[in-house]
Amino acid sequence: MIKKILIANRGEIAVRIVRACSELNITSVAIYADADRHALHVKKADEAYNIGSDPVQGYLNAHNIVNLAVASGCDALHPGYGFLSENPLLAEICARRGVQFIGPNADVIRMMGDKIEARKAMIKAGIPVTPGSEHNLEDVEEARLLANKIGYPVMLKATNGGGGRGIRRCDSEAELLKNYDRVVSEAGKAFGKPEVFLEKCVLNPRHIEVQIMADQHGNVIHLFERDCSIQRRNQKLIEIAPSPQLTEAQRQYIGKLAVTAARSVNYENAGTVEFLLDQDNQFYFMEMNTRLQVEHTVTETITGVDIVQEQIRIASGLPLQYKQEDIQHRGFAMEFRINAEDPQNGFLPSFGRITRYYAPGGPGVRTDAAMYSGYVIPPYYDSMCAKLTVWNLSWESVIERGRRALNDMVVFGVKTTIPYYLEILGNETFRSGHFDTSFVETHPELINYHTRKPPEILAAAIAAAISAHNGL
Repeated sequence: MIKKILIANRGEIAVRIVRACSELNITSVAIYADADRHALHVKKADEAYNIGSDPVQGYLNAHNIVNLAVASGCDALHPGYGFLSENPLLAEICARRGVQFIGPNADVIRMMGDKIEARKAMIKAGIPVTPGSEHNLEDVEEARLLANKIGYPVMLKATNGGGGRGIRRCDSEAELLKNYDRVVSEAGKAFGKPEVFLEKCVLNPRHIEVQIMADQHGNVIHLFERDCSIQRRNQKLIEIAPSPQLTEAQRQYIGKLAVTAARSVNYENAGTVEFLLDQDNQFYFMEMNTRLQVEHTVTETITGVDIVQEQIRIASGLPLQYKQEDIQHRGFAMEFRINAEDPQNGFLPSFGRITRYYAPGGPGVRTDAAMYSGYVIPPYYDSMCAKLTVWNLSWESVIERGRRALNDMVVFGVKTTIPYYLEILGNETFRSGHFDTSFVETHPELINYHTRKPPEILAAAIAAAISAHNGL
């Protein structure tokens, strides 16, 4: 069994991994930049080491991080999500230095990180993919010809992209010509490679992903699906497991697709196979994330499987503790990404000191946080400062538990997305369980929650305004 793990990350996911290590009696090692000196993961880990004054580059220096793992006596490294988690170089360096990388090998990370190679692998495995380019686009003229062939709208995507970046929808040839150079530029700046490809745009799809686990002994299982359709600009906001929109037949079908996809590339450890479900109930492969997902908490909640601990066991060479028939789902779980943002000001990041913080509790409530009272949220990183996960037996009751927990959660000192999520939970379309990825953009009224007042207050205000006007 692995005995000491360096956590190559920060924030709530680093805290989550520290907790898994503690329960397994494994020594945890945190890293931190100067900006994170007082971060919660530094306080919680058994050991912590400074990686420099630059707030970002220290977390992106694979050689230095692995050197630190070796120097501190770690026999394994967990990448978390973001930063270097899907960079094959980190896995390669770990392999060369004798440090166990907790994730798939570098070849699989590289193949599934390249969207063109991933599409080829899925087509070979018989997994349905959306119509699109079979290779990186040479130039805008090739993109134009292909778009005219498959029909608008289309999506221009960075080949090595992820996290919702490097994506542009084009509804016409004019938009394609305008956006092509932008996407190439975004791909180069964000991912270091300017390659792009083109896909048919699936209109108003539901975003459904499947959690898989695979060990070193050829065992592959799925832990059911998550519905990630509530998103803004390709960034997920609320995640749900299982999807309230699938039938049991669809659930079994997509689970088998995900297992087939993982087997076809000899996948190992935890991963997520992401699909789009169109209006005709056709599933299309979108991508595979070769790491732990932010939203793994909802899957843990409905299945009882500790995914992070299982990752560590797999990396230690142990077989999966579960067979597919052992995995059952019970009730519904919903995760809210608590972002330090102001929804009424274009979701502008709201960094600063947390003057007061209270985490909700009670039955079926879980909080994964990187903040505490007095903590200063630095301006250099993603704005997510906590995740609130709730569970209940039915779809209707999990919505009400989410409403109660969000109302219980107190964060003073910065703006957060909590009020916005309360508005979503009160929306009839959402409550019906029939929504797609267009939900946020088609319900802009939910953002203006401060301008709305109870009917009686609003009526009194209107009456007073009329009276004042008549008296002029």
